Amino acid sequence: MGKLDDKVAVITGGGSGIGLAIARRFVEEGAKVVITGRRQETLNDALAIIGSRATAFRGDVSRRDDIERLYEQVGELHGRIDVLVANAGVIHPAPLESVTEEQYESQFDINVRGVFQTTQKALPLLNDGGAIVLVSSIAHFKALEGHCVYAATKAAVRSFARSWAHDLKHRGIRVNCLSPGPVMTPIIGKMGIPDESLEAFEKGLGEMIPLGRLGRPEELAAAALFLASDESSFITGIDLCADGGLGQI
Repeated sequence: MGKLDDKVAVITGGGSGIGLAIARRFVEEGAKVVITGRRQETLNDALAIIGSRATAFRGDVSRRDDIERLYEQVGELHGRIDVLVANAGVIHPAPLESVTEEQYESQFDINVRGVFQTTQKALPLLNDGGAIVLVSSIAHFKALEGHCVYAATKAAVRSFARSWAHDLKHRGIRVNCLSPGPVMTPIIGKMGIPDESLEAFEKGLGEMIPLGRLGRPEELAAAALFLASDESSFITGIDLCADGGLGQI
């Protein structure tokens, strides 16, 4: 038996990186999975990897209409949600003096508004006793160069987990936060680092981490599975840091 047998899970940002790894692991554990993302080609590639127990819907979590359409389709397809993973996010690293209005708005629109709308609009479909996993980052408590706006958005996500764990306790819905450290995902390639400097950047970052390397998406998927399954049935409101010790030591 799988740890998520016959559960219905919705995973935003499920087309690549951590979201894709979570979707794959959830399917392996018996769940039916719905993934979202902004690019249809990426979603098609993800479905080819995940398999027939997954469905994809293209949409932008920062757009309320897209979220509402998503849940209309989920309702028609499955009639319920048992697990929600609010994973979609963006990062635009820049020092304080260089942050543009576009960079600021993009990160808050997707990382904060997107998480809020994703969760709020899911509630009518979310089963009592269900689980919500909000993907934050250790940046919410550890200062990292060039991450001031991103860190603020992830601090909001951490705060949401506390508040919503309290707000939804009467329905038995557990809300927890998952905070990754540096992980080998495509998002690193979108941080504006020149290709010729990427290997040195990853090596230097790995040397900062007590375990001596970047994390793997599959390791974050294992942590998400713990928070989504009955293995964590007496846990709500926590921040689970999967960071190789970077934010802990």
